Amino acid sequence: MIGFRPGTEVTLMADPFALLLLQLRKKAGRSQEQQADAVNAVSGRVTVTRREISRYEHSETIPTNHTLGHIAVACGVPYEELLREAKAARTRRAQARRRVEQDEEDMKRRTVLEGAVVGVCTAAAEPWGRLAAALQRGTKVDKPSASALIDRAADLHIQELGLSARLLQHKVESHLDAITAVLPRAGEHERALTIAAGETAALAGWVAWDLGEHPKANAYYKVASECASSAGHPPLRALALTYASYGGNAPQRKLGLLRQAAQDVRGRGNAAAAAWIHGRYAEEAALLDNATDALQALDRARFAYDFADHTSEQAWVRFMTPYRMDSLTLSVYSQLRRSELAVTANDAIARLGNGLPDGGVVVLGDLAVALLRGGNVDQGLDVTRKFATAAHAKPNTMGKERARAIASLLPVGERDLAHHLRQLAA
Repeated sequence: MIGFRPGTEVTLMADPFALLLLQLRKKAGRSQEQQADAVNAVSGRVTVTRREISRYEHSETIPTNHTLGHIAVACGVPYEELLREAKAARTRRAQARRRVEQDEEDMKRRTVLEGAVVGVCTAAAEPWGRLAAALQRGTKVDKPSASALIDRAADLHIQELGLSARLLQHKVESHLDAITAVLPRAGEHERALTIAAGETAALAGWVAWDLGEHPKANAYYKVASECASSAGHPPLRALALTYASYGGNAPQRKLGLLRQAAQDVRGRGNAAAAAWIHGRYAEEAALLDNATDALQALDRARFAYDFADHTSEQAWVRFMTPYRMDSLTLSVYSQLRRSELAVTANDAIARLGNGLPDGGVVVLGDLAVALLRGGNVDQGLDVTRKFATAAHAKPNTMGKERARAIASLLPVGERDLAHHLRQLAA
């Protein structure tokens, strides 16, 4: 039966068929160009190019049934099984397309979205500009409409766990426009909608940063902080500051942002957020080789997490699972070359089991680095392969950073894997 090698399955939005084609080519020991030549040799004419092979392996397109027959012969696998996998892939693509269309249709049906396309202020061309202008106004909107917008903002933070930045960006920016359209008439719901707008703006900034649009990200973070000030809601500012800390270009500046963020989440109901922020501070301090500060911050993060419930606090900390706490700990111990690294990595593997949590790209990346750096090469390679599959399914900036680090730690005999990781990091 055609399938993935044991241990390579993930529960992200991977296209199993694209990954299968990649594995079949790798198993044959061919480059993409050589694979195209092999398929053309079977067909007897030049019908497939290296670019087409790349598109198949990156889920951009699915081969026709005719081409599948040539690929099956070229790779020495049964055509019927390859055809079955391709049909399943086409079904998944159609279902995904219908979900996107339904989501867009639902947004159109909400009467609260009237005027969202035009925006509140035609002089402010970008979503963050329209939101900043809308913060100056206010009248009334009904409770169901306000609740729908607030719930949607929370749901987008949850969707971020599974969707790539490119797929998420339009949804987030459209929703920011929708909230902006109603803020001038928010009435008694103004504070709650302002907080939801700020949470959406912060997520829009994170998505923009993930796509390399750094000025845009900073503009969103700034207006998210303005929403926090307007609503008198410090945890929202903490969200914007912590997101901004990933893109800061000066280490001390990053630490300053995180210190302020930690102040903003003091108090009940913010334990998961506090754990994330202190963990981030520990990461940045470790990068500066400040072991004392890093370990103290990590202790604060782990203490806060003992009181956390990431499923019932703010939607934007839903990613802060026990796996992500393991990831932060491994990142710090690995950077500082701490003796606790091996035991922590083993505990993380035991917790992970055979599954992959939300946000799994970062978790697997930190675990792979920890195992390889700690000398556990066999397990490190196994986790690295799982990471490569996950990173291919959901490409993002943090995944690229982990791919680059892992590639530098791989043994000499794993040149192909290292090359693949460097391609992911490019």
